[in-house]
Amino acid sequence: MNLRTELPTAENSSNFNAVADAVTKAGTTLENLKAAVTGETGASAKYSAFAKAAKEQGFDQLARLWEATSAAEQIHINLEASLVEAEDPSYVRPTAEAPAPEAIDLNLIASANGEIFETSDMYPTFIKKAQEEGHAKAVKVFTRAKLAEAVHAEKYLEAYNNIDAADDDAYYLCPGCGYIHKGDDFEKCPICGVPKAKFQRF
Repeated sequence: MNLRTELPTAENSSNFNAVADAVTKAGTTLENLKAAVTGETGASAKYSAFAKAAKEQGFDQLARLWEATSAAEQIHINLEASLVEAEDPSYVRPTAEAPAPEAIDLNLIASANGEIFETSDMYPTFIKKAQEEGHAKAVKVFTRAKLAEAVHAEKYLEAYNNIDAADDDAYYLCPGCGYIHKGDDFEKCPICGVPKAKFQRF
């Protein structure tokens, strides 16, 4: 993801449309926040299981990518759940069972597909509803998650295409929005502006 002169938002960006065959049905923004937490919880558990399988099979760099994205989903969970808890103090955060991993290449495709769904279907639908309800905090949280998920999908497809030619570049995770950068050739997050020094290295 390239740096822009201004940080991307739902208002100044051209990639916030939901796909024509979107399956996400919007509820209230509070309901959508809860649904997002549930989805991200499942994704985090899945990526953690995929990371373990990759490590066991000697795909160390792929393991680091899944570890980074699992941690990224935890960032999204915390951002979204904090908004839920502000409106519903009795809210209990969900848990999720991890699916059984398949072959490494299929795990990469499944991961990319999940991220593409979130960035092109789920989050655009939730953002539109939050805009309609005037819920600016939810718009911001959903927007940052949506943009980060698109980058995650890109990283999974890159890993898929280079599965047998992996390198040793590290992955860096933004603590503000879950953006992941491969390699150390950056200065700050292109989504939320957090400086490189605060990123977590995988």
